[in-house]
Amino acid sequence: MSAHPIDQHLPFPNNRIAVVSITRHGIALAGRIIAALPGATLFAPQKFHTEAAAAAPGAFACYEGKVGDQVPALFAGFDGIIAIVSLGAVVRLIAPHLKKKETDPGVVVVDEAGRWAIPVLSGHLGGANAIAGVLHHALGATPVLTTASDARETLAVDLLGRELGWTFDASHDEIVRASAAVVNDEPVALVQEAGSTDWWARHANGRSGPLPTNIQRFARLEDVEPERFGAVLWISQRPLPAGYAARLHGKRVIYRPAAEGTPEAA
Repeated sequence: MSAHPIDQHLPFPNNRIAVVSITRHGIALAGRIIAALPGATLFAPQKFHTEAAAAAPGAFACYEGKVGDQVPALFAGFDGIIAIVSLGAVVRLIAPHLKKKETDPGVVVVDEAGRWAIPVLSGHLGGANAIAGVLHHALGATPVLTTASDARETLAVDLLGRELGWTFDASHDEIVRASAAVVNDEPVALVQEAGSTDWWARHANGRSGPLPTNIQRFARLEDVEPERFGAVLWISQRPLPAGYAARLHGKRVIYRPAAEGTPEAA
C-alpha cells in the first residue's frame, strides 16, 4: 500500500512528529511513514546513518548512545512520537518522563511489519489516535484504540469541534465527569447555539453511525434542566446566563466556535 499525505483535517495539535526506529527493517518502514507525514523527522542510531539517509533523505537525525537518552529531547521538541519499537520497551522508556495529558506528546507504537498502530499515550489531546488513523491509511496498519469513546464510536468530549478550530473551557475534573457520562450511557445534554452543525461525520477521525441515543440535542441552554443530566455540553459564543454557573457546576463543558465572520476549518 502506498503512502498518502496527511489529512490536514485530522485533529493533530500540529505536525511536529518524530519517528523513532532502532533496527534496519524498522528504518525502512519509517521511510514510508515519513512520506505520509510531511515535516516528520526520523531518529535512528548513528550506526544506521546510511540506512536512515536512504529512507528519509533530508528528514532524519542520528544519535549516539542509547535511545532512552533521547526521550527528554523528543518529549520537549515534538507533539507526536511514532516508535517502531516493542510496546513494553516504549512503556519503560517514556514512564519516567510523563507529566500530564494536556502536555504529554501523543505516542504511537508500530510493529516492524506495519500491521498494528497502537496509541500508548495522549490518544485524544496529544493526537495519538489521529496519528494511528493516518498510519492506517498510509501503511494499512490496524489502529488499536483502547479509549472508550473511540472503541464505541461515541462522542469524545475533549475533541468536540477540534477539527473546526473550536476551543473548550472546562476543568480536568469536568472533562473526566462529562466523558464518563458519555461512555456510561448517562443522559447528556448537547446544546448547540453557534458553529457548524456538520461536525459529527469527521469527529475524532470520523463517526459512521448516528449520535448516541443518550446524548440529547438542544438549541438553547435555557431549554435544559441541568439536574436531569450527567453532563451538559454547551456550544456557544455567549457568557453563561445568570444562575447557570451554580446549576452547571462540575458537569459543564463549554465550547467556543470561531467568532462570526471567521471561517471555520473547511
